[in-house]
Amino acid sequence: MVHNLRSRKNKCIAMAKAFSDAGINPSLVCVSDSSITGCARKLMTSHADAFSLSAKDIYTIGKEATFKVAAGESDMDGKGTTYYAVAVVKKSNSAININNLKGKKSCHTGVGRTAGWNMPLGYLIDSGRMSVMGCDITQGVADFFSASCIPGIQGHPSLCQLCIGDQAGQNKCSASPSERYYSYEGAFRCLAEGAGDVAFVKHTTVRNNTNGNNMDPWAQNLLSSDYQLLCRDGTKAPVTDYQTCHLARVPSRGIVVRNEVDSNVVYNMLREGLEKTNFPMFSSAQYGGRNLMFSDMSTMFLPPGMEEYKAWMGSRYYNALRAMDCTDIPKVLRWCVLSDGEQKKCVDMANAFLQKKLTPDIQCAYANSVEQCMQKIQNNEADAITLDGGFIYTAGKDHGLVPASGESYTGGTDGSVYYAVAVLKKNNMNIHTFRELEGTTSCHTGYGRTAGWNVPMAVLIEKALIRPQECQVPQAAAEFFQASCVPGANRPGFPSSLCEQCAGDSKGNNKCVRDMDRYDGYNGAFRCMVEGSGEVAFVKHTTVFQNTDGNSTEPWAINLESKNFQLLCPHGARAEVTQYGQCNLARVPSHAVMVRPNTNAHAVFGLLDKAQAFFGGGTGSGFRMFDSSKYGGADYIFKDSTKKMIGVADKKTYQDWLGQSYIQSLQVLDCPSSATALSSVSLVLVALLSSLLTVLSM
Repeated sequence: MVHNLRSRKNKCIAMAKAFSDAGINPSLVCVSDSSITGCARKLMTSHADAFSLSAKDIYTIGKEATFKVAAGESDMDGKGTTYYAVAVVKKSNSAININNLKGKKSCHTGVGRTAGWNMPLGYLIDSGRMSVMGCDITQGVADFFSASCIPGIQGHPSLCQLCIGDQAGQNKCSASPSERYYSYEGAFRCLAEGAGDVAFVKHTTVRNNTNGNNMDPWAQNLLSSDYQLLCRDGTKAPVTDYQTCHLARVPSRGIVVRNEVDSNVVYNMLREGLEKTNFPMFSSAQYGGRNLMFSDMSTMFLPPGMEEYKAWMGSRYYNALRAMDCTDIPKVLRWCVLSDGEQKKCVDMANAFLQKKLTPDIQCAYANSVEQCMQKIQNNEADAITLDGGFIYTAGKDHGLVPASGESYTGGTDGSVYYAVAVLKKNNMNIHTFRELEGTTSCHTGYGRTAGWNVPMAVLIEKALIRPQECQVPQAAAEFFQASCVPGANRPGFPSSLCEQCAGDSKGNNKCVRDMDRYDGYNGAFRCMVEGSGEVAFVKHTTVFQNTDGNSTEPWAINLESKNFQLLCPHGARAEVTQYGQCNLARVPSHAVMVRPNTNAHAVFGLLDKAQAFFGGGTGSGFRMFDSSKYGGADYIFKDSTKKMIGVADKKTYQDWLGQSYIQSLQVLDCPSSATALSSVSLVLVALLSSLLTVLSM
């Protein structure tokens, strides 16, 4: 370290002289420190202005220091990328993708290495595909893959199971060339020889070991076309498509500066140094070291693009490092509860988790209201609470809380209760945009309901297709549609056209009466369209499937086929009913566990995922996470209809979890003129919440 410090200082002094001789300003003064943290400390105390370091080190000092990125380094490609971390599979293994890696066999470059350990595992944890309790990443990997070769790993035989050692079978799983499956080449060989199903390497690894580029016997006949990359969206791509299909982009080194320093001044100074001097900024050999001040592999400096370090390095790289960071794992998780029954369930949950040695430990914090729970969490008097969509909005907007885990009621990982969609008959070719709905007839699940009224009205308002005066949304809707069936809109002062298309009960009575009209609810609104009373039906995404292809025995639905219906997309297109994930009016979100931003969300999900393996089932006399009947109530801590807890993946903020369309449905229906006893937002939340609870109780 002393030698490297002396070498770095000698290079810095020589560079300062070269810059001075060339008349480059500002002038350079070299300041020494023996560590990166020491340099960061000097930066914070204004004893230094700038220094260069790796992206991983920038992440590390970013947890304590504040600074700007003034420039990045790059090789000749000019992209500022060291390499791309990729997942490689054999093309012949057609069934494998990024979503079904659990239970597969894996090949890694080595424990602790970037491309083979930090990036792939960080990605799997961050995306919610892999859970890790208490940041025991080794155990998490052992639970996730059925067998692996991770050279240098300790303590789990399955993680060395695929390794083969040297020619004599010695040094198995060692982090050295003695293990034939070590490093980039070795991990790819592990895949090529059939030991593993997937290899985590860098983007050049396949190219360097196929098509005659590696003459070792094991690689001589390998073709790059026989391999594919696993993409984050579940697809696969040729190995040449690494720039768009990778797990993470590993950035080159960056130059950080004090917040008070003008980034442009530093970048221009470095650029001039390359142009106006012959000083070897990207060479360290004559100073007796490697990568002194700057990387020896770099050839140029790039403007940062983004001065904030997280934006500069990219969310994928940052999130992968964050997922692997074990410096902020809580020892205790204080769960906020709202009733005596919930308190009893919380105590039982804490004891049950303790018996299974699950971490962090659960403690129970009592509050008198949801609002008080949010405040307690914000004030660090509690740590977690499960909330519905309306309260998630308040918790995020007013208290700065973020989701750490979500409930799934289907067993999927989407975190949605359902999608709100607009359905048309496929042969109705008159409508391709929401603007073309004007003057048509419409079918709605009911007045004030989420999928059938609140969300579509919010879309129409957001698109400026209707402009309610003084919050008169029903009047605006009546002016837009020629006629409608909106059960529950049979109210004094509401336009009669909102009930014109309704059918009443089987005897023709109770027309437009909520819960009694034949066209009420999801199935009713769809039936309204099927029977020709409306041209568009606003329902949830499952409604078409539940009433077509033989899934309903009702006379009106028995011969319907899902292929004869399509969805109307907000962006101006139509799609098949199976494409609701991409073509919907809003994603209605499930409940989520909300925590402070500085609470490690991966630790929370790791605990809950491990716990549900023991307590998530619906049978047995012991503690059950998703059953509240023993405590004299329903939906304590978690909804009783929950199938499993899921990770939040990319939905790391309340806005991401709720979705922009859902938030807009809260915002555009905000009616200040009606806010007498409650705030306008509260009124909207109550309306949406009541309709959502109606859905969830069905």
